[in-house]
Amino acid sequence: MSFHSAVIQKLLSANAHIGRRVTAHHFKIFSEGTRNSVSVIDSDKTLICLRNACNFIGHLARNDARFLFVNTNSLFDEIISQMTQAVGIKNDPTWRLGGFLTNSSSPRKFRGRNKKFNLSAVRAPDCIVIFDTERKSSVIQEAHRLQIPVVGLVDSSMPWETYQKITYPVPANDSVEFVYLFCNLITKTILKEQKEAAVEKDTKLIAGEDAERDKTSKKFVLPYESLQPSPEDISEIKQLFDKLVILKVNSSLGTKIGFNGPKCAMEISSGVTCLDLLINQIEALNEKYGCNIPLLLVNAENAHEGILKVLEKHTNKNIHSVTQNHHLLEHDDNSKPRSTKERDNQDEMNSINLAGVFLPLMDGGKLDVLVSQGKEYILMLSDDNLAHVMSKSSDLEKSELPLNEDVSTPRPKENWKSIDTMWMNINSIESLVERRAAKGNVTISELFNQYFALGVPKARYLPVKTTTDLFLLKSDLYTFTDGTLTRNTARENPDDPYVELGPEFENVNDFQARFKSIPSVIRLDSLEVTGDVWFGAGVTLKGEVSIHGRPGLKIVIPDGSVLEDRIITSQADV
Repeated sequence: MSFHSAVIQKLLSANAHIGRRVTAHHFKIFSEGTRNSVSVIDSDKTLICLRNACNFIGHLARNDARFLFVNTNSLFDEIISQMTQAVGIKNDPTWRLGGFLTNSSSPRKFRGRNKKFNLSAVRAPDCIVIFDTERKSSVIQEAHRLQIPVVGLVDSSMPWETYQKITYPVPANDSVEFVYLFCNLITKTILKEQKEAAVEKDTKLIAGEDAERDKTSKKFVLPYESLQPSPEDISEIKQLFDKLVILKVNSSLGTKIGFNGPKCAMEISSGVTCLDLLINQIEALNEKYGCNIPLLLVNAENAHEGILKVLEKHTNKNIHSVTQNHHLLEHDDNSKPRSTKERDNQDEMNSINLAGVFLPLMDGGKLDVLVSQGKEYILMLSDDNLAHVMSKSSDLEKSELPLNEDVSTPRPKENWKSIDTMWMNINSIESLVERRAAKGNVTISELFNQYFALGVPKARYLPVKTTTDLFLLKSDLYTFTDGTLTRNTARENPDDPYVELGPEFENVNDFQARFKSIPSVIRLDSLEVTGDVWFGAGVTLKGEVSIHGRPGLKIVIPDGSVLEDRIITSQADV
């Protein structure tokens, strides 16, 4: 049974699909019809709305927002009390007084400002969660007047006047079982966000201490322009490439965006994965210059099987794959993976455990074989960066640049952004790793006494971390030739368009389902999309486009539409 089926079965066991005898017209988008004169709610729609509501609550919880949980059903009191105690949120009961937000006895008397006296909390909540929406229409009216977002359970008989004021409706039967399930999801969401916020806070403190330490350390960022130009002689280029080994570390899974497998096995364009692009680029260089650049893959245990499936398409090629225990590929001493934000605040050159990468190659004797073949340099890629280019010789020249205090002036660390690419001399790796491997986690600063960073253009970094990245890579903004990412010359703006997709697009399966084809973005400046939005084929976006669908309302962009400097909030605006 799939995870989706298990969740649907959980909703059915909680009677979330049982509606009322009356079905309002606006509720029919959530209904599958009637049975025995009772409306049947679509459990798939309930699951989508639950996910949207929890994503919204989680986003607010991450920013230390104030929540107000409203309930008048005594059957739910114990459930809500346990939830608020678990997440550490005080449940203010004074809303039971008339005008709990505006301090007016009735919302009709509210005239755009609060009265000066206040019987409840001094500050208005950032979000109101209502479990018995039908009984608290006055609460919804007051929240609507104060523009406070409302998350509430809705049923098939709710009038339109009340329904349209709920920001995130959750269509379901307000049974005790479903309310318990809903509160459990809210509890886990808030606790998860609180934990990540605490980790981020600690990371910032550590990063501040590291920044103070780095002021006195000798770290250099060399400008990319300082590298010597590539030689023109093909024989010289071949000699340089014959000294090169490409090492790819695969420890990232795509579970964050709903992809079941290693991130490098994710399809980017026309059945081509990130790993396919790298292999194709290496093969193109080998064929063009008559060289022999091998590709080494060091995979985490949970990523190895998915990578082998990709390699089935690349038989008889100089590719070698090894697996390693997952904890040896982690990024810190506690064997816990760093989040993206943590790594942004840490010294990126120390983010990889080199012992976990090179020990399996040394144990199998692979490094000795490479040295005997005349290999001298290793280019290690530890992220799915599609913009990396293996140029003819300038990259190899980097390893030969002298490091001393006269080479460059250190740049502020705040401006650094690692592209997770390292160049190393293969002859010095084996002895250094063996000497320091007893420590367990060996970073680059512990392995080498001298190392430096190279400042490369921003165009050399195009990761695949979110569905927003996929949107740009799958669009007509980029094309792939011989494994190399090429920017469309028809775009005049040197910067990529700003794209922000809502939580409805976070899962890669939902992302693919909502686009018949990726729109043309050559002349797009910015795009913001939230809500239940679907794109047809052949859509063109220009200028600044903003599409915000209200919860429960579907917006479909027809095939062949051209949207230029548009703000769309309903289907009538299309």
